[in-house]
Amino acid sequence: MMKIANQFDVLVIGSGAAGLYAALCLPEHWQVGIITKDTLKTGASDWAQGGIAASIDPSDSPELHLEDTIKAGAGLCDRQAVEFLVNHAPEAIASLVELGVAFDRKGDRLAMTLEAAHSKPRVLHAADTTGKAIVATLTEKVLAKPNIEIFPQTLALDLWLDEQQQCQGVQLLYENRLEWIKAQAVILATGGGGQVFAQTTNPGVSTGDGVALAWRGGAIVRDLEFIQFHPTALTVPGAPHFLISEAVRGEGAYLVDEKGDRFTFNYHRAGELAPRDVVSRAIFSHLQKHSPNPAQAQVYLDLSNIPPEKIRHRFPNIIKVCQHWGIDIFNQLIPVTPAAHYWMGGVETDLNSCTSIPGLYSVGETASTGVHGANRLASNSLLECIVFAAQLKKLEINPSRDVPRETTPQEIKANFKRDLETITKIRAELPSLMWQSAGICRTGTRLNQALLKVSAWRKILAEQPIKQHIANSTPTETLVFTSPEAVNQLRLYAETTNLVDIGYLILKSALFRTESRGGHYRLDYPDTLESWQVHTLIQGDRILAK
Repeated sequence: MMKIANQFDVLVIGSGAAGLYAALCLPEHWQVGIITKDTLKTGASDWAQGGIAASIDPSDSPELHLEDTIKAGAGLCDRQAVEFLVNHAPEAIASLVELGVAFDRKGDRLAMTLEAAHSKPRVLHAADTTGKAIVATLTEKVLAKPNIEIFPQTLALDLWLDEQQQCQGVQLLYENRLEWIKAQAVILATGGGGQVFAQTTNPGVSTGDGVALAWRGGAIVRDLEFIQFHPTALTVPGAPHFLISEAVRGEGAYLVDEKGDRFTFNYHRAGELAPRDVVSRAIFSHLQKHSPNPAQAQVYLDLSNIPPEKIRHRFPNIIKVCQHWGIDIFNQLIPVTPAAHYWMGGVETDLNSCTSIPGLYSVGETASTGVHGANRLASNSLLECIVFAAQLKKLEINPSRDVPRETTPQEIKANFKRDLETITKIRAELPSLMWQSAGICRTGTRLNQALLKVSAWRKILAEQPIKQHIANSTPTETLVFTSPEAVNQLRLYAETTNLVDIGYLILKSALFRTESRGGHYRLDYPDTLESWQVHTLIQGDRILAK
């Protein structure tokens, strides 16, 4: 068992592109800890296929990238943040190339493709595993840094705040130990919360931990009702909802129903290349109208219009995954349905990635920087990770030279079997409830009913005996659990609590916004209203529009 130091200069919670790049940007004489609840390369960044957007072609410009981003954001982008993003994009790409990311090339130039809602081909890619290529390179660089320690299978349970409500560290479940780790700065980079929905392209680790931690600590969270549902997730019995990249449609694939009709043009003039929320609703609406069992139905991607050699070059991973599930994409249609993919909202941050809690920072999907508005433009997410994580180069702290504090180990012979049945039941039922009530199309009635149910679950979880071990733990002691089962049960409890909390926040936000905009669609309020061109802010139990 490796002992974790009880203080660092900076703790990074999460090990996707945003967290890894942030760690690499920090001064090399600082002691940095990366907390990851699984192993490296298990986050959503590693799954990102399409690419990373940047206006580096002579025919393109940051102004065009800005216009496309703001148009996709449906009136809620922060213009200053978007300008910051697109103006720093070339610098971000240059940094990744210098680190060794092997983007595809066309001759001696970086290759670029067109994706939905982009006016120019500006999406750089590494075949169809761009996120994986970026994360692999960043991981290699992080592992080579002697000042960075990585702690796998470690779960952040709560923020450690001082009397002035400044973040001074976190409470962790590390191996079989519950302990408090001090840091001059804490960076949340835990990704999104797609696992709150029954249908999602997100990996199992995406349980909204960073947003839940920040909100419970008193931070302002913003625009949590805006969920991007990716229209084309592989739908095969027994298979995970593997994302079939937007780039497939960008290269010319058709979206068809079981009759072979390109139905999306009935819903938007851009057809398959309309914004993601429009395409997702088109699929949902089409299945509602034309399928006897819409919840179990699917539509199809037809790649026959794309030359086979281009498919082999651009989409080798999609070929491989589909083959694994018995689909030959050169001769068969790919069955797809929408699935929760990206969370536009998150912990409110400024251009320096600062949250409303001093000492607490947030980057990547966990953050709400203002660049995505109500609907993210394709391939801006990896760019946001790099651009805003880079701002942590400016982080100013006084590196800790305190004498490490002594803690008293206390052995706990606990078993939470009695709690387990209740926790497992809530964890199993929540995603279906959220999919039905806060999925692609929402109504006030369903949102209200779900909010009552989730509020009741929050109360039940707060009263579980397992909660007392977390709540009563103090920085002067380290709780050591002698039973592996107890550790697994604690992990399940912590993740379930986070999921229920973000479910509560999503429902509350979606019920509050009585209009439809971007990734938030209300059947009972289908219009986009100028009076609602405001952000939804939540701090504690207080919600307001601003």
